[in-house]
Amino acid sequence: MNSPVAGVPKQPSDLLKSLVDFTKQHRAAHWSGTFASFLESVFPGDPRGIARSSHQYLWDMMRSEGFEDAKGRLRCQLFEDELYGIDDTIERVLEYFKAASAGSEVGRRLLLLLGPPSGGKSSMVILIKRGLEEYSHTEAGALYGIHGCPVHESPLHLVPHTLRAQFRQTHGVEVTGELCPYCVQRLAHEFGGDFMQMPVQRIFLSEAGRIGVGTYAPHDPSTADIADLVGSVDLSKVSQYGDEGDPRAWSWSGAVFAASRGLLEMIEILKVKREFLYLLLTLTQEKNVKVSRFPLIHLDETILAHTNLAEFRKFLQEAENEALLDRMVIIQVPYTLDYKEEARIYRKLTSSTQAFREVHLDPHTLHVAAVFAVLTRMQEGEGSEGENVKKARLFAGEDVEGMAQSELEKIRARHPEEGLSGVSPRFVVNALSGAIIQSQAKSLTTMDVLIALKDAIESDVRIDGKKKRKWVDFLVQVRKDFYNRWVKEDVHKALFVSFEQEAQQLLEKYLDEVEATLDNRTIKDPITNEERKPDERFLRNVEEKIRISESGKLSFRQEVVRKAMGAFKRGEKFTLDSHAPLHDAVEQYLFEQRRDVLRLVSSSTRPDEETRQKISVVEKRLVDEYGYDSHSAREALNYVTTLLAQE
Repeated sequence: MNSPVAGVPKQPSDLLKSLVDFTKQHRAAHWSGTFASFLESVFPGDPRGIARSSHQYLWDMMRSEGFEDAKGRLRCQLFEDELYGIDDTIERVLEYFKAASAGSEVGRRLLLLLGPPSGGKSSMVILIKRGLEEYSHTEAGALYGIHGCPVHESPLHLVPHTLRAQFRQTHGVEVTGELCPYCVQRLAHEFGGDFMQMPVQRIFLSEAGRIGVGTYAPHDPSTADIADLVGSVDLSKVSQYGDEGDPRAWSWSGAVFAASRGLLEMIEILKVKREFLYLLLTLTQEKNVKVSRFPLIHLDETILAHTNLAEFRKFLQEAENEALLDRMVIIQVPYTLDYKEEARIYRKLTSSTQAFREVHLDPHTLHVAAVFAVLTRMQEGEGSEGENVKKARLFAGEDVEGMAQSELEKIRARHPEEGLSGVSPRFVVNALSGAIIQSQAKSLTTMDVLIALKDAIESDVRIDGKKKRKWVDFLVQVRKDFYNRWVKEDVHKALFVSFEQEAQQLLEKYLDEVEATLDNRTIKDPITNEERKPDERFLRNVEEKIRISESGKLSFRQEVVRKAMGAFKRGEKFTLDSHAPLHDAVEQYLFEQRRDVLRLVSSSTRPDEETRQKISVVEKRLVDEYGYDSHSAREALNYVTTLLAQE
């Protein structure tokens, strides 16, 4: 089955090559040795890189994936193929890491991504985590830690405080942080205090290996234990070491230890106990945590949290949380209001699903669903009923009469809540899945999807009656203001090609009539051979198809004649492709004149052979060039025929 979401399958040999290439790229140089050999052979090569903080490391990773767009803004390839329609949000995230890496106060704040469900928060964090893992395998992303350290801490922590000023003067980098209790104990007992003999190795960040990437998801607050973050006493080792205060008897399994040197993801952070929050915010601001029986433990990590709007609003209602909010940087992650980007999200979500690969979607299915979703995310228009329809087109970069693209910022400023509620991509994809299940044919049309969305709305018990009626009205609006226009244009263009000869004759007639008008002369009628005045009604019927006004017709006609004369002088034929606006005008005029052919598609009368062949050409062109299959092409023709009958 043809499907716009299906990719070309890889051959086994291609897959094998990809796997081999991946292995080669990840065969990073492993290194291990004493701290003395590290300072002699590794550190001088990149002092700044080795002394980087977690924020600097993350920023360097993002910059390594970065490029500038046409507006001169930094973009990150990490997000380009996965997150659609939230460029402003991504830009603010990049600005946060840029400022934090420069040592500003922003780096002492917890970063909180706030937005509605299925808006891309989790996906963004996952991409950053995967980016960190990849970057740590590159030469530029080389990280080193004390071998055997439970928090993979920087070997530079071994430099005594009394020598750090001299170290800074020699190498130009600042050493911050303290040895963890485990390494302090180990240095004293295993190496007799000789820090130059402590083992060092290159480390590679890995969420699965709990190295530099940690994740915490809240569970029942009544049973949640802060040990999930900072660990606890390992009773099985107390008898071995004889003291609960021995660092070796402590279980260093907490999420904050796993994330040391990298990133800690906090899922639904506002659901955790307040003591958890204070620990995390202190860690962010002071770069240390307090664990019973131990002194402060230095940890350098970036905390990236996310939560939904409902939890955030509940959190705001408690006055004692004001101090906590003051220590967070909050970035909103709304749904996109660009229906073209929204359709890309659906394409991504469905591309890996077997059911969608087996079913053909007509070319407007995803875009129509996307426009509906965008309309549900907008606040009610201040003017006419079609105000939000115009905004939807404007957000998608389309030209809208009476509204300029420069007005977008003003619109966003007037409606800051837009995009924070409404239909989620998951709701739409679930409706699409339902339509596939109900469809007997291996082909899904836009009308099938509109019906499936209506059923999904009406059967969803979470949506109140008033909102259901409003959203069903949106479906009607989308069909009327978007789908009808798109499908007519498709059929229009496909039909036009099957009448190319007539179109060229129309063009020549238009040109003859225009020249006679401009020269103020009569024209010989090809049928009666009588002299007559130029057919002004015909000329205006063509020109009005592309909104050429009465006052602008003269300059338009003069321009057409100039282009025709230019083609003649060059020895070329003046065709429809020679003048794009006139091409559109003739195309639409011919379409109006040939409605009768379309009406024959659904007529009970058997069409003649010539008409049947023309319809066959239209269907084939819809399939070959416009993304339809035979079923959806026939449905589109029938639908447009019905529309024409109603006009």
